[in-house]
Amino acid sequence: MAGILLASENVTEEERAAFARKTAEENRRIAMERMAEAERRGGAEKREKALAIPGEILRDTTMQPGANHYIARLPAGMRLRIIDLGGQQAVDFLCFDQADTEIRYNNANTLKLNGTIYISKGFKLYSDTAEVLMNLVEDTVGHHDTLAGACSNQVNALRYGIKDTCSCRDNFLAAMDELGWSARDVHQNINFFMNVPVKPDGSTQIEEGLSVPWDFVELEAAKDVIVVISNCPQLYNPCSGWNPTPIQIIEWKP
Repeated sequence: MAGILLASENVTEEERAAFARKTAEENRRIAMERMAEAERRGGAEKREKALAIPGEILRDTTMQPGANHYIARLPAGMRLRIIDLGGQQAVDFLCFDQADTEIRYNNANTLKLNGTIYISKGFKLYSDTAEVLMNLVEDTVGHHDTLAGACSNQVNALRYGIKDTCSCRDNFLAAMDELGWSARDVHQNINFFMNVPVKPDGSTQIEEGLSVPWDFVELEAAKDVIVVISNCPQLYNPCSGWNPTPIQIIEWKP
């Protein structure tokens, strides 16, 4: 599902790109039909739940996939709800301590202290100094990725033979520039709604996400934090259902 990789040494870039485009197009149609059926079956009920906010909404944004990013400064106690409007849409997520932005989400600490590589309700996002930055307080999927990191145009070129693609890493770099920071501030990110199972032999690859339209996650800031989000624009693997779609982000106060 990930396209022709570099292990195929006799494959040209043109062959790799043609294969990646064909594979993506075939799977895109299937995934779109599956998500449309999920919307028909339970979309109305899930939409009502996703949009039920028991507090004061301070910011409500629909974020398209593509070359863009989202930055939020959240005080302790503020909640952030991320709604997957189309289903199977990866959302790349960074988090920083607002008081000292050199302290940020630490993937290794988080996995050790939660005792799992997969995110679900009750999961805590720990920092470099082992402080809790945010808590996952609501989750309608129950399985999110901490391993695969952000897509980049460089890795896309290696894997798929297609250069200069839009990517989450470039979106993060644009956000760092806006914040007055640098590429060094881009750290290992969380991928909400992304499915990266690990097999008994340790092998792993990105598979189609488990979310359907109107699934959501909600995080509560344990302290003052800065959040940076990229709505993944990946076209050539299943992380966004082969068909990147918008997300809705709601900042609210209980």
